[in-house]
Amino acid sequence: MADNNNVILKMENITKTFPGVVALNNVSIDLKKGEVLGILGENGAGKSTLIKVLAGNYIKDSGKITIDGNETEFKNPGEAMESGIRVIYQELNTLENLSVTENIFLGEQETKTPLNIIDWKKMEKESRKILKQLNIDINPNTIMEDLSVSEKQVVEIAKAISKKGKILIMDEPTAALSEEDKDSLFEIIKTLKEAGVSIIYISHRLKEIFEITDRVTVLRDGKKIGTVGTSETDSNQLVTMMVGRDIQEMYPKREVPIGEVIMSVKNLVAEGIEDVSFELRKGEILGIFGLLGSGKTSLVKSLFGANPIKSGKIYVYGKKITIKKPWQARDNKIGLVPVDRKLDGLALMLGVKENITLANIQQLGKGFLIKKAVEREKAQRWIDNLDINTPSMNQEVNSLSGGNQQKVVLARWLESGSNIIILNEPTRGIDVGTKVEIYKLMQNLCEQGAGIIMISSELPEILSIADRILVISKGRITGEFKRGKASEEKLMQTACI
Repeated sequence: MADNNNVILKMENITKTFPGVVALNNVSIDLKKGEVLGILGENGAGKSTLIKVLAGNYIKDSGKITIDGNETEFKNPGEAMESGIRVIYQELNTLENLSVTENIFLGEQETKTPLNIIDWKKMEKESRKILKQLNIDINPNTIMEDLSVSEKQVVEIAKAISKKGKILIMDEPTAALSEEDKDSLFEIIKTLKEAGVSIIYISHRLKEIFEITDRVTVLRDGKKIGTVGTSETDSNQLVTMMVGRDIQEMYPKREVPIGEVIMSVKNLVAEGIEDVSFELRKGEILGIFGLLGSGKTSLVKSLFGANPIKSGKIYVYGKKITIKKPWQARDNKIGLVPVDRKLDGLALMLGVKENITLANIQQLGKGFLIKKAVEREKAQRWIDNLDINTPSMNQEVNSLSGGNQQKVVLARWLESGSNIIILNEPTRGIDVGTKVEIYKLMQNLCEQGAGIIMISSELPEILSIADRILVISKGRITGEFKRGKASEEKLMQTACI
């Protein structure tokens, strides 16, 4: 851990209000040189507002920011960047049609005098040097769209380092990464620490907080609850600080009777998968685990009609079905909550009501003649049943928290009568308290006769929630484990076959 006297950043008594909302209420944090400070809190706790104040996106109402002993006032992001603050957001900000070098030096190109011609050779050389410091083998001339998500993230880090960033803010950096890529990112973070870079690390994943941070600050309802040394706390204490109540189990699991086979997949072949067979039973949560590129996403798309099936058979309640389009999956009572709810699961500019009824709109009338009263009734039922926290059913779904957006997508498929539900990374980017809600909802559905296929890259989650776990690698099922018979080590070993 960094020296206690070597404080590089202080944010003291920061307050920020919006109409009707106190987003930050006298929040104070400090950050030491070469330290990783975790920021934890449920959605709405104030994490994003605090970071936006530090990054110059918001102007604080009151309080003091000190960097290297000098009090500063940021009126815009440019001023924050001049002070050495860099933010890597969860949704990466890369220009896909430009090269790695162009992205790293975007807006600050090296030039040759006296004509100020761009010095491409110097920038490429400097890019190689920075990437080598991060122990990553990426060709600086590669076009960004040809890189993986984890490689793009490395380029974002390289961009921050090239501009002499000394305070690096990482917002949910592993949300789209596999376990393997996460480990690579953590090695980069350790390298940055050794170089004296200070990092603020925001994550909902407690396991990561314990792996990579030195201290943790917890926010709740816009207030600072406390800061603790990571080695001096445990998950129970952090959860209690976050939610204001004691959660006995992070992963509540009820015993639900497992019934008849409701879905059978036999010898399925499609792009990315080879000869996959499995069964799903009534009341069962079937977990699927695999590393990036294993074929798990291809399998999900195939089951939902978004990835053409080359051969194999799918049976639902003993009846052979054909799925070539998503509407055919819907008509066979198969619903999908995708990994990227904003891109693939929601119409962001529409209201909660419209998003819930979207998949079943044919039951509301014909053409433009929608039975508004029926639509409102259906939407309200799911808002109540799933406890969707929204000011109104007409609220744009884009303004809801991640957990409530996830519930809206789930409500859509329940409204369409789905009883085979595919959940692809169901708790990605969701706070601890809402995760527990999602787990309870899953078990409620199973008690009502549904079967759930849960794809998850969070090992503690899949080990605790799934009744059975299938491991997929290189497009094939390489292992099957009953609940209680697997471990993180066994799953990882089987995933690497």
